[in-house]
Amino acid sequence: MTIKTFSLGGDLDINRLGFGAMRLAMGTFDGPARDPGTGIGVLRRAVELGVNHIDTAGFYGRGAVRANELIRTALTPYQDELVIATKVGPLPGPNGVPSGQATPGQLRALVETDLRALGLERLDLVYLRVGGITGPGGESIAERFTVLAELRNEGLIRHLGVSNVNAAQLTEARTIAPVAAVQNELSDEAGLLAECEASGIAYVPYFPLGGGRTPLDTDRLGKVAARLGATTAQVQIASLLAMSPSVLAIPGTGSLGHLEENLAAGDLVLGEEDLSYLRGPA
Repeated sequence: MTIKTFSLGGDLDINRLGFGAMRLAMGTFDGPARDPGTGIGVLRRAVELGVNHIDTAGFYGRGAVRANELIRTALTPYQDELVIATKVGPLPGPNGVPSGQATPGQLRALVETDLRALGLERLDLVYLRVGGITGPGGESIAERFTVLAELRNEGLIRHLGVSNVNAAQLTEARTIAPVAAVQNELSDEAGLLAECEASGIAYVPYFPLGGGRTPLDTDRLGKVAARLGATTAQVQIASLLAMSPSVLAIPGTGSLGHLEENLAAGDLVLGEEDLSYLRGPA
């Protein structure tokens, strides 16, 4: 818990507690659009509080309210130390839920769209997000990841990542180009985290606070939170950061209050007894 920064790709030092932009534009993929002014305020406050890693995607949005445009409006000119990560691959269906997958031939346009929307000449980190909203499907990702590797060679991308992958897909990607980060659901195979830690790769759990999909043991979290005078969300974030120095947490919110609550978790110290209780049967 004393290690608060991570060297992404070996050359970008970022705070391990960052910010996920999914909820800026809408509460859920099929929910109504949120007030863009609130999202802009949340972003500016996040940076004021020390966030220098923002995770976003071109498919985060509802109608005219898009996370990437909010980021550009709120934060340009960007601070030199700010790292923006984005994801390409999923294609939203008619209801806005990312249910389709881009072909290799569509990936360049998606990267270029993110560059324009964010107002950047180079993206710090681009994940190839595999699949829709389901878990890793096991298919080959070589052709698609090769396209992103070529864009990296052209200077449009600084570092590459993979998301929603299994161990075989990560291995396949690493034979093509260096992988700086893996973004998977927390419940995925534990061996991936060990591989990431051994290889200097960031492991970034998505839905770090459950997101309505990942089940959290709220009873255990609540008991630890009550003892520490914290919230269950703060205990969950602190427990993620305690898992490994390679873990980055990216809790997202469209609320200023929740933002400040989440970021305060960076100073919450969990003892070994707390961590053992949270991770195993009593």
